[in-house]
Amino acid sequence: MDDASVMTSASANGRFRLGLVGAGRMGRTHLGALGDSSQIAVVAATDPSESARANLPRSIRTFSRLDEMLGGCELDGVIVAAPTDRHVEVVRGLTAARVPILCEKPCGLTAEQTEECARAAEEAGCLLQVAYWRRFVPELQALRERIVAGELGEILAVNCYQWDESPPPVEFRDRSGGIFVDMGVHEFDQVRWLTRQEFVTVDVVVSRLGENLGDPDCGQLIAELDGGATALVSLGRWHPDGDSCKVEVFGTAGTASSWFLRPGDGNAVFWQALRGQAEHFARSVAARADGGARSDGGGGANVGDAVIALKVAELAVDRVARASSDRAPSA
Repeated sequence: MDDASVMTSASANGRFRLGLVGAGRMGRTHLGALGDSSQIAVVAATDPSESARANLPRSIRTFSRLDEMLGGCELDGVIVAAPTDRHVEVVRGLTAARVPILCEKPCGLTAEQTEECARAAEEAGCLLQVAYWRRFVPELQALRERIVAGELGEILAVNCYQWDESPPPVEFRDRSGGIFVDMGVHEFDQVRWLTRQEFVTVDVVVSRLGENLGDPDCGQLIAELDGGATALVSLGRWHPDGDSCKVEVFGTAGTASSWFLRPGDGNAVFWQALRGQAEHFARSVAARADGGARSDGGGGANVGDAVIALKVAELAVDRVARASSDRAPSA
């Protein structure tokens, strides 16, 4: 071990030593959320952009390449916050080094890419969790417990809304997979997690206003679930009051709603969930090291969940393409 590695190991003060891949907007968000964690210390980060690395805290060792970070310090696990179109490449590099991974959603642009990540992790015997942070929102956890306990009776409908304050930069949007892959997968995973039901059929309508290179600014999805319920997912990129996420559940014995991310105070909820998610990841790594179960421990989303969310997104994208074709004038 070189001197730099000794320094990195010591700086964690017994906490889980976490590496970060990607120092852009989402990477910095993870850093902010973990800043006061007593369980985790972000000790290293890699990003090809010199300016992105320069904006990181001086306490974090920075590298321009993933292999340099893996060879330059000791890590207990890594968060992947690189652009979506780099997820497969980064996961491959980390599984080759047998480093536990918490990958930002959606873990690849397609279900096929996510399955490739799953195979790489399985072959390496490497933990791979996917960052569906809604599972760590206390208000949503309480709602799920009510549904599972049968307090609302048979579930008839689950309606989910995710509206962002404004569209992301074009350079991000062009690499994100579009509104159903970038935004929708959160809702698709949330519906499955809350109801323990699977998507069966999917129909979609989108707004043509503000469409950006084929990616709509607003999409509405309605689905049939295999337990008899319906799901509505409303997505939008323009909510000037601020980011907003909420869910409504209608059952035969009652109804419940949760506006868990409200304009103006969303960061507090978001950061708390990200911190809980990362700390759960650290506990899962420790459990596996102690010979515990090879699952994710039951709290977070695994790569199989990510595959299913992307398959629903792909159905939605296909429906949009078919609708566009149906509207096209005849030759």
